Amino acid sequence: MRGLGAGVFFSLVAAAVAGPFGAGTAVAAPALATASLDAPSWAIAPEDAACHTDLELVSRSGAIAPVSLLSDGDHVALRFTKAGVPSQAFLPIRVDGKPFANLVQRTGEEGLAVMNLSDETLAALRRGKTLQVAWLSDEAVSASLAGASQGLADLKTCGAQVAGQARARQAEFDAQRERKLADARAKAVADEQLKTARAQTATAEAERQRVAAEAQRAQAQADELAAKAVQARAYAEQAQQQGYAEQVRQQRAAQYYYYNGQQIPPPPSSPPAWNYPQYYPR
Repeated sequence: MRGLGAGVFFSLVAAAVAGPFGAGTAVAAPALATASLDAPSWAIAPEDAACHTDLELVSRSGAIAPVSLLSDGDHVALRFTKAGVPSQAFLPIRVDGKPFANLVQRTGEEGLAVMNLSDETLAALRRGKTLQVAWLSDEAVSASLAGASQGLADLKTCGAQVAGQARARQAEFDAQRERKLADARAKAVADEQLKTARAQTATAEAERQRVAAEAQRAQAQADELAAKAVQARAYAEQAQQQGYAEQVRQQRAAQYYYYNGQQIPPPPSSPPAWNYPQYYPR
């Protein structure tokens, strides 16, 4: 949105001060006589966190410029729509011809702005008869303030109640959000701990399997060595027995000699002992 330049801004201020209402009630009186000002109904309507009441400001030609007064119980603001409104401005409104300047701030919506009303301005609105704004449209506009004292009191009461409920809802929403965040953080910590525990368990299981595999390989090697040792002992015993048998065979063969091609056992080294019959006396 194109903002107002410095020249336009000062033109608005000059028009508000020296415009149709700049001469005071002498100029304002014919305008009020020409445009009949109906007393506002001061119907209060709640919003999300405030309450508002609508006013219709009327120009001398009968053109209507709608505005709203809204309150959260602590403050009262004038909300209006104007094309090209600057992001911030300090502009006056008039109550019975007396100017009261307040800060105007543009909101996020195109052309929508609010004027935060000071305590002095609110006091004037409660006691005054006519609200006059020179810069809101091409012509100066005005509205009756009949019933403003009670209307503003009701507006602030409604705003305080609605704002209190909104704060309670926001507090509950914030508490729920904090609980959800806390639960999410706790779940994240628990998941991380579980993940770490599972990783540690998997590492321990892998280490156990590695140690068991190494022990199994070592046992297999030991069994293989033991089997080879048993086989070697068996081979040694067999060789020893074969050697002993060969030695016995050779010893027996040496005890025979050959005569005319026949193997004859050698003669005994001593004559055999005679066996005498036993004599038993009768």
